[in-house]
Amino acid sequence: MDLSNLKAQLQTLANQAADIDRRRGESAKPLFDERLFTCLSRLLTPCVMEAQAVVTTLEREHSAGKLSGLRAEHLCEKLLNQIGALQREIATQPLRAQEKALAPKPKASISQLYQDLAQHQGWERRLADMVRDAEARIGQCYTLVEQQQAQHQLLTLEKRLARCREAKQKIESRISFRERKG
Repeated sequence: MDLSNLKAQLQTLANQAADIDRRRGESAKPLFDERLFTCLSRLLTPCVMEAQAVVTTLEREHSAGKLSGLRAEHLCEKLLNQIGALQREIATQPLRAQEKALAPKPKASISQLYQDLAQHQGWERRLADMVRDAEARIGQCYTLVEQQQAQHQLLTLEKRLARCREAKQKIESRISFRERKG
């Protein structure tokens, strides 16, 4: 029985799990159900170690001649389920980070988010008006110095408008996230 491919796959998962554990730290609750991983760990590395122990058990029982067909089937199914769960958990890390970034702050109620959005929309309208006024002023300048000053003011206003729109977009994303999550 050659399990070298599984061992290599588990070693890759162990390296990825260690990296994620270093970055993320412990989760608030166990990562997996107790029927899948008995260690009930809040980190990925102990779960990978448990899957590696299943491979070791398979090898040990096979070499001792104690591995029945039913036992082999049970251990292989358990191992495949564990590897699949670990792969899914590792693959979803970028999504979890993005979801955490979009999660509304606990202090911000949905009504507060809507108030912030309305405030940003008002600022956006006023800044857009100021940009239009600054653009019109550039055409009315008589000297090069006046024109440069007007262009500098226009550039400053455009940057403020862009930041305002970006902030408004983040608030809209937080509202959308909150409404999807309930």
